[in-house]
Amino acid sequence: MSLLTICFIIFVLTIIGYCSGKYSLAVIALTSMMLMTLTGCLEAKKALSYFANSNVIMVGGMCVVAAGFNKTQFCINLAKSISNLSKGSVTKMVLGYVIIGVILSQFIQSPVVVFSIVAPMLMATATEMGIPTTKVLFPVGIAIISTCCILPVGAGATVAAELNGYLESYGYTDFAVGLADPMKARLPMLILSIVYFGIFCIKGLPSESPVKVQDMALKKMSESTLTKFQEYASIIIFFGDALALMFSDQLGLDSWAITVIGALLMILTNVLNPKEAGKSLPLGILFLIVGSNAIAGALSATGAGEFIGSVISGFVGSLGNSNYLLGFIFFVLPFVLTQFMSNRGTMLIFHPIAIATCAAMGGNPVGLMILIQAACLTAFMTPMSTSATPYIMGLGGYDIPYMMKHGALFAVLGCIISVFWTMTVFPVI
Repeated sequence: MSLLTICFIIFVLTIIGYCSGKYSLAVIALTSMMLMTLTGCLEAKKALSYFANSNVIMVGGMCVVAAGFNKTQFCINLAKSISNLSKGSVTKMVLGYVIIGVILSQFIQSPVVVFSIVAPMLMATATEMGIPTTKVLFPVGIAIISTCCILPVGAGATVAAELNGYLESYGYTDFAVGLADPMKARLPMLILSIVYFGIFCIKGLPSESPVKVQDMALKKMSESTLTKFQEYASIIIFFGDALALMFSDQLGLDSWAITVIGALLMILTNVLNPKEAGKSLPLGILFLIVGSNAIAGALSATGAGEFIGSVISGFVGSLGNSNYLLGFIFFVLPFVLTQFMSNRGTMLIFHPIAIATCAAMGGNPVGLMILIQAACLTAFMTPMSTSATPYIMGLGGYDIPYMMKHGALFAVLGCIISVFWTMTVFPVI
């Protein structure tokens, strides 16, 4: 039996395990990772490296920082202020946080970082208003993922250059992606995300999570017991961390290093003692991220992605010259595949297929490439799709059926709007 076959079998069993609810998501993910390792689908050294993945360290560090910020009177008062501004309206409160998350998602390339910044304030406000946190984490978290890097500012300003790099690498330079082209194509998705998750989505969400929430990093708050120095220190560290994450490139610091420095400062200023800092680490969430990344890595290492890509390439060649059909295929397939592989790996598979397809017919690949980028960056239904998803699932107590049930309508709407608009603005032929 080939490694590719073994990998697919383990992967299918993993999905069944995720949906069964018999064990925690973290246990299923780590079990699958070890099976991948024992069967040779994943090198042991590579499997070990996922425990030191930058996203894992970043989430852990930011959870410690958030725990310190959660102790401040400022956070308590901020939650009360937002609650008062909302005038008891859950929709107004969620819409406000969706807009904040979407704005931050334009400057910070990593949705998991943005969610780490927004989550403590969101949960504090929900607690103040007497709303189950599980009801608000999903819409805000998915809005952050689906709008990552749309506007040509911050990290979004590099998208055009990245896409042009693919064109140059494959020698098809008849066309180029303009700085504002990704924004022109994805702006309807940004508007849809704000309207859908800020206004409509929450009305259909249940108040109870389907999975028991474990390792909750952000506890309910009471009155602050911090000294004046600790209060100011915690506020400065939290918002300083957020600003540093926004300008990490200019500072020359990796995101994980920024959050670890923030966590250490919370301890060194006695905002948190070491025991409190240790308890604030969401081990279940961190292990879920580790296992999910490892599964996605094994699928890539065994050639599963390339196999799927070769099948698609042959299929695309027989389609003819339909702009909208091509757009539909190059959005849906990357979106589906990214649920199980890293978004970067999926882009590496589909961009050359899109470029080769357009080169064969002398067409413009810009629209297809932006659709691929959009589809890969907005995948959110499984823990393997992006590191932000297992964080959201672990914090909110969501399972895969929940994510699919409450995300399916948005996915369908996003696909229709993205394909129709992008292929109209940037047709292949």
